[in-house]
Amino acid sequence: MVGRVIETDACVAEGAAWLRNHEPRFAIALDRTGPLPLRRRPDGFAQLLSAIVSQQVSVASARAIWAKLEAAEAVTPDAVLVRGLDGMKELGLSRQKARYACALADAGIDYDALRYAPNDAVVRTLTAVTGIGVWTAKIYAMFSLGRADVFAPGDLALQESARMLFDLPERPKEKALREMAEDWSPWRSVAARALWAYYHVAKDREGIA
Repeated sequence: MVGRVIETDACVAEGAAWLRNHEPRFAIALDRTGPLPLRRRPDGFAQLLSAIVSQQVSVASARAIWAKLEAAEAVTPDAVLVRGLDGMKELGLSRQKARYACALADAGIDYDALRYAPNDAVVRTLTAVTGIGVWTAKIYAMFSLGRADVFAPGDLALQESARMLFDLPERPKEKALREMAEDWSPWRSVAARALWAYYHVAKDREGIA
C-alpha cells in the first residue's frame, strides 16, 4: 500500500493540523514556524543524479556541476552510460561520484513503477544502487513521491530539532528517534517538515548559523 500522497499545500496543512492536535509539542513548533512548505520535487533519474552530485559539497558547487551536466545534456541514463566514467569526470564529478552516476544509470530502475510501490520497496530498490543511501532514498520518497508517512531518523537536523522541541537531555540516536516518530504516523513526513522548520527557527533565535 502506498498510503496517502502529499500533492498540495492543503495536504501539508491537513497533516500539520493532525500533528497539532495529536502532540502538544508540535503545536508549539507550528506556532513558531508558521505554515510548512510543500517541498514537492520531480521524480525520476535526474532527481537522484542531482542528489549524488550534491553529496558532501557546497550548494554553490553542486549547482555549478549540475549546470555543466545539464548543458552537456548528461542527465539521462542513456547519456550517462554513453559518456561513461571518464566522461562524467570531465563534467566535474569526482571519480567516486562518476561511478555512482554510472551505477544509477545502469540500474534500470522503473521510476514510473516506484510511484506505486510501498515505501519499504522504494527504499530497498534505491539503496540497492551503489551511492544511494537510506537517507537519500527516504528523501526521494518524501519529496519526489510525496509519501505522507516516511521519516528519516538518521538525519542530524531532525535529531537536534527533536532534542530541542521535546526538551531531551541529549540528541536522540537514530533508533530512539525512529521509535518516537512511530507515534506521528500517518503524517511522519509532515512531522519531518515541522522539525526541520523548527530547527531553523530555533537556531536563528539562538543566533547560530
